[in-house]
Amino acid sequence: MHKRRSGHRRRIRVATSAIGALACSAVLLGACASPSSSRSYSETDRTCADVSAVLSDGPDPAADPVGYAEAQIGPLRELHTTDKVLQTRIDNLDSAYEQLFESNGAKAQLVTKASARLDALCPGAAP
Repeated sequence: MHKRRSGHRRRIRVATSAIGALACSAVLLGACASPSSSRSYSETDRTCADVSAVLSDGPDPAADPVGYAEAQIGPLRELHTTDKVLQTRIDNLDSAYEQLFESNGAKAQLVTKASARLDALCPGAAP
């Protein structure tokens, strides 16, 4: 009789494990199949990665802020997203870099402000 009980307990554990695995699978599938919000999140993520890649190129921003600004103007202008807020912040940073370059470094506060606003959407993207 003892063997019969342990076999019954083993079947209950296997069944419980199978039910748990099915529940986890259902949750994961539901997360992958969520509507358009996941698409815009992915696009925002990709755009933020693109911004980071652009801003990581060029001279050292601390050593040569004007040269760094000049290096960012064209590449930032080429970035596009359907996220209007993010696009506006990218455009504002591009404009701030252009003004910094044209003013030979006198308008650094514009870059600081535009970088902070972009960083709010893309943490760590702007130096």
